[in-house]
Amino acid sequence: MRGLDVDNESIGPLIMAIEIKAPTFPESVADGTVATWHKKPGDAVKRDELIVDIETDKVVMEVLAEADGVLSEIVKNEGDTVLSGELLGKLEAGATVAAAPAAAPAAPAQAPAAAAAESAEEPILAPAARKLAEENGIDPNSVRGTGKDGRVTKEDVVAAIEAKKSAPAAAAKPAAPAAAAPIFAAGDRVEKRVPMTRLRAKVAERLVEAQSSMAMLTTFNEVNMKPIMELRAKYKDLFEKTHNGVRLGFMSFFVKAAVEALKRQPGVNASIDGNDIVYHGYQDIGVAVSSDRGLVVPVLRNAERMGLAEIEGGINEFGKKAKAGKLTIEEMTGGTFTISNGGVFGSLLSTPIVNPPQTAILGMHKIQERPMAVNGQVVILPMMYLALSYDHRLIDGKEAVTFLVTMKDLLEDPARLLLDI
Repeated sequence: MRGLDVDNESIGPLIMAIEIKAPTFPESVADGTVATWHKKPGDAVKRDELIVDIETDKVVMEVLAEADGVLSEIVKNEGDTVLSGELLGKLEAGATVAAAPAAAPAAPAQAPAAAAAESAEEPILAPAARKLAEENGIDPNSVRGTGKDGRVTKEDVVAAIEAKKSAPAAAAKPAAPAAAAPIFAAGDRVEKRVPMTRLRAKVAERLVEAQSSMAMLTTFNEVNMKPIMELRAKYKDLFEKTHNGVRLGFMSFFVKAAVEALKRQPGVNASIDGNDIVYHGYQDIGVAVSSDRGLVVPVLRNAERMGLAEIEGGINEFGKKAKAGKLTIEEMTGGTFTISNGGVFGSLLSTPIVNPPQTAILGMHKIQERPMAVNGQVVILPMMYLALSYDHRLIDGKEAVTFLVTMKDLLEDPARLLLDI
């Protein structure tokens, strides 16, 4: 029996439809919003290439392609609300982008002729002349060759370099581009309306909730930063060298001091759950970080076990991830206490708002030189105001003030942090 003849070339690639679904959201996130589609229907995609961003109340989650293929359909458009695992679009795995029009193949046939014409017009340069032209940014086509058959010699390139140097500066520089027109013309009463991001909307909601549901109060103290600044100046180079490029900043000292103060005042590290008070036997310190999308608070887990280098490295990594929008929900979930540093923006004094279900937050501020009375003498010292906002339903004024005084004592004598006294 004669076998069936099959033309292998007539069999196209195996095409399989793949559903693009929203990622599985954690329990604390109810839904998300389609933020940006990075591909359009008909676009080719590669495996693990970013297709669409899903914005939640806390982070932006990326959806990647499961295979090579073509995006065939978009089900959820930008701005649509999606649930966990909901269908976003469809991908045809194994498919390829449609071929260009039939006229396109004629281009290769014309290419040799174009290349020949181009090579005919290209000047002939001696090797030394070509090297000299490349080193000095001289276009060979702008040099007039005086050698045999129009060959450009080294002397021709030298003459072109001299001519370039002697040319007026105005001629050498391209014309300055026209000044960009302002967004709003002077005198116009124009408004621009943009939707609030889910993150900023959630932050606003939580801030209002905190102020309406808590008996919030703020107490202040001030810290002489001179001892820490001297310690940092003395050891910062050795610290960076010893810890593989991790720089010694001020935040690590404040985190260490906060951890010790929280151990001594466990109520400041507690949270309220309904009618219950939850005391935490660990210190997970949230560090407020500013990003283009708004304020985010990644958490240093078990900060009580971390050294200065680990704390600095963790905070630096959080900062990089926040700018790139790469922070995960796990990195921003939880936390028993928060530190916010408005001083990096120049804030001299503020009253931070507690991040529920936490019951307290520490505000750091700008280091400002001020005249201080020391042993009957007026001395100029670098001072910083500290602010502790707390929930008065759980934390009494005595605990709050004692917490700040403990931090002040530890920061003004940083050796106590190392000696655990």
